[in-house]
Amino acid sequence: MNYLIGAFKPSCNISITFSDAKTRKQVPFKKENGQTVMLPLFQSQENISGKVSVEPVPGKKVEHNGIKVELLGQIEMYFDRGNFYDFTSLVRELDIPGEIYERKTFPFEFSTVEMPYETYNGANVRLRYVLKVTISRGYAGSIVEYQDFVVRNYSPPPSINNSIKMEVGIEDCLHIEFEYNKSKYHLKDVIVGKIYFLLVRIKIKNMDLEIRRRESTGSGANTHVETETLAKFELMDGAPVRGESIPIRLFLSPYELTPTHKNINNKFSVKYYLNLVLVDEEDRRYFKQQENIFCWCERPVCLGGPTMAYPSCRLKAFHNGQTYVDGGDAQRQQQISPI
Repeated sequence: MNYLIGAFKPSCNISITFSDAKTRKQVPFKKENGQTVMLPLFQSQENISGKVSVEPVPGKKVEHNGIKVELLGQIEMYFDRGNFYDFTSLVRELDIPGEIYERKTFPFEFSTVEMPYETYNGANVRLRYVLKVTISRGYAGSIVEYQDFVVRNYSPPPSINNSIKMEVGIEDCLHIEFEYNKSKYHLKDVIVGKIYFLLVRIKIKNMDLEIRRRESTGSGANTHVETETLAKFELMDGAPVRGESIPIRLFLSPYELTPTHKNINNKFSVKYYLNLVLVDEEDRRYFKQQENIFCWCERPVCLGGPTMAYPSCRLKAFHNGQTYVDGGDAQRQQQISPI
């Protein structure tokens, strides 16, 4: 779509094509209006080249003060719509001031472009990469055309990827042990583990495993946190008994996960958590939250350990011979601290 600043209708059509458009991988991308489009996929340090075509409307000419193409990496906060924070900005001048009477094509190239962050579309923020072509026309208003593309960056698996194993519970009521085969996952990985019931004096009716995404935007007093449950997987239906073991095998590929983003350009962060939720016969929910589990990119997702908590109970976690106590405030979900 052409965007015209001013009251005049565009006197030309602008098209942007990538030089390897026919062979480059296309990935689905959901726009703000919910529509899904296919966009070309790039990664950092790649060359981005192509052509810009300007075609005047039949019977008209285009007088301009210069044509340029920009490669922009932008962050937009939804509470501050319209204001973009540029973290990448490259410019190529395509044409000097003059007139265009017929279709004209301009080649462009940006070599080994540094694109440190991945494309992200969240609840309150978006990070995008875009090619922007501007035909400057002075009083007549500039004509602008945009072409979005997606960036994903990859890195090798971590050299150390320890398993997660911890015992948690409520004193004299519930004592369970959970174990996961590793602590860091890529986006097409499989979570494998087990839940072992050591003591059960609460009438549990079901147990679920949830994947939650926590998006933090802003900083200081202006920080806004949005938590979204992306997936809910039932592990058990019915009351467990002492000594029972529940296996876990959760495939991540069906879910719309992104890599963990840590303080991107001092604007936002995205973390993922695994919530292990137990519900008793009175519909009380028990969960426990563990953070500080980091991700790796193949594409990665950062998954914290399982969670158990209940507002009126003090929860204990036993790990490496030490005992930790949670204050029991399910709303605050404070980090467990040693006693």
